[in-house]
Amino acid sequence: MSVALDTFPKLLLDHARRRGGRPANREKDYGIWQSWSWAAVAREVGDLACGLAAMGFRRGDKLAIIGDNRPRLYWAMTAAQALGGVPVPIYQDAVAEETAFVLAHAEARFAIAEDQEQVDKLLAAKDRVPSLEAIVYSDPRGLRHYRQPFLFSYAAVQEKGRELAAAKPGFLEAEIAKGKGADTAIIVYTSGTTGQPKGVVLSFDNVIVTARNAAEREGLSETDEVLAYLPMAWVGDHIFSFAQSYCVGFCVSCPESAATVMLDLRELGPTYFFAPPRIYENILTQVMIRMEDAGWLKRRLFHAFMNVARRVGARLLDGQKVGLLDRACYALGQLLVYGPLRNALGFSRIRLAYTAGEAIGPDIFTFYRSLGINVKQLYGMTECSVFLCIQPDGEVRPDTVGTPATGVEIKIDESGEVLYRGPGVFQGYFKNPEATAAAKRADGWVHSGDAGFFAEGGHLKIIDRAKDVGRLADGTLFAPKYIENKLKFFPYIKEAVAFGNGRDSVAAILNIDLAAVGNWAERRGIAYASYQELAANEAVGELLRGCVEQVNRDLAAEPALAGSQIRRFLVLHKELDADDGELTRTRKVRRGFIAERYRVLVEALYSTAPSVRIETEVRFEDGRKGQIRAELAIREAACLPLAREAPPLRKAS
Repeated sequence: MSVALDTFPKLLLDHARRRGGRPANREKDYGIWQSWSWAAVAREVGDLACGLAAMGFRRGDKLAIIGDNRPRLYWAMTAAQALGGVPVPIYQDAVAEETAFVLAHAEARFAIAEDQEQVDKLLAAKDRVPSLEAIVYSDPRGLRHYRQPFLFSYAAVQEKGRELAAAKPGFLEAEIAKGKGADTAIIVYTSGTTGQPKGVVLSFDNVIVTARNAAEREGLSETDEVLAYLPMAWVGDHIFSFAQSYCVGFCVSCPESAATVMLDLRELGPTYFFAPPRIYENILTQVMIRMEDAGWLKRRLFHAFMNVARRVGARLLDGQKVGLLDRACYALGQLLVYGPLRNALGFSRIRLAYTAGEAIGPDIFTFYRSLGINVKQLYGMTECSVFLCIQPDGEVRPDTVGTPATGVEIKIDESGEVLYRGPGVFQGYFKNPEATAAAKRADGWVHSGDAGFFAEGGHLKIIDRAKDVGRLADGTLFAPKYIENKLKFFPYIKEAVAFGNGRDSVAAILNIDLAAVGNWAERRGIAYASYQELAANEAVGELLRGCVEQVNRDLAAEPALAGSQIRRFLVLHKELDADDGELTRTRKVRRGFIAERYRVLVEALYSTAPSVRIETEVRFEDGRKGQIRAELAIREAACLPLAREAPPLRKAS
């Protein structure tokens, strides 16, 4: 009788048996790609699992994992699961206080850290986390003189494992066989947009069934290649870089460092890729900056062929009919522009790419698809193991998130909120039955917290977070995320926070994109010494005024939103930062926190004052604090009456 492959350790043993020689993981170290086959990964995981068992790790124990994307850290997840334990990944850029919260809440007995930086965080947290008994580190650099008795090297733990395996043959296989699909596979902590993070409990059935369904729908195979560069603590990375690899058997590669991701991407040439909108926006910003610095002939060629691509590229990708002349022009553009650009970005071999997390601008979305890159939107969240909706091939639209994923049901309740149920629905929030009951109904339907509706063809449209959709004082619909996304379509605006619920008008706080605005300033001979100085520059303020007024023209063309044009705005003197609590670790705006932290700015925006003085406390990663003081100019933006037709939204130039 065949054994049910219902846990990741069982899947690993199956891959080692059936495709043991195929690559499972790669890592770039000192500029050289190192590879491990499925058989080698099974040995590495086995040694670590037995080593943890020798140290006292038992079924039900929690293993905290913190660091950058590294094969050894992914193996640690499987090793914990092999013993019936539960991995708990922590964001690698979390400050000591955030790290301590997750460790304590999850009651982690063991932790595995990538390097000295992460070990120091764990040591700083240990006094507040009585449950933490042992810390294992992967990279020994800088740790030679650390003498704590509870500190162990990864290699030493694996050596203990080899000794236990020799003394107890069959021990690990017996432990793996005890696991079943209903067991807890992982606890993933949410990003804490509205408060402390919540631990989302996902079973093997949740993750494996959902990952397998999506892989089958999209035709993923063992020949695909993925670059794992997004935080391991984020559920998306867990699905794309771990679960689907185990379900299908493809290879997952880890970059040398966060700073080398784009270089490593070009070298690797993945076939399957995921990035949140911010990454696509940043890449496009860099492309446009390079084009501005290029010679006039190259600029002319680029813009001419991109006009062709915008007109026919997406239609060709979707298999639609395109005239012979347009095909010929696109083919020439493929030779001169599109192909070289894809190659420079590392996108030459991409067969399937996703974006999710937030809405992506139509211009940005169309740009990539016009180059022949099959970028699609998906819709999901931690509580459903990521996949709720996927855009089907041939039905990819910039304003929808697709149709329900395999096995998923979606409905819209009377308030307009999206509800869902399916195989990926979480078991509950760890040690938080009240929050579980509020999100997950007894009949299996889960509240998404998003407002949306079904469009033509059964495609779901998401408007905004349900709790954030409001009304202006005159009753006009106010959808802040919709407005913010329009602002962020411009390369010069990195982040935006809109206010207006219950007010007479809409106001906004903006962050500049330092790279894009810095390049713009340098080309105009504008000197600056810091982010704060550049953000306060009068010419930069006028540049952003143009962006805001372009958004207002676009809003004026939409009757339901024409009254929510932006009347006043200011450019913040600092970047919104997760370390200051303004963003989550997945880079989402914590709107309520910002409204409270910058209350003096918000009130000034709704006054007649031309400027406002602010003193802001900032926190550094090591826990130190500092003060930033600034006088911020408040600018008026022209608002238009309802227009019959508005000019299309486009990138600022």
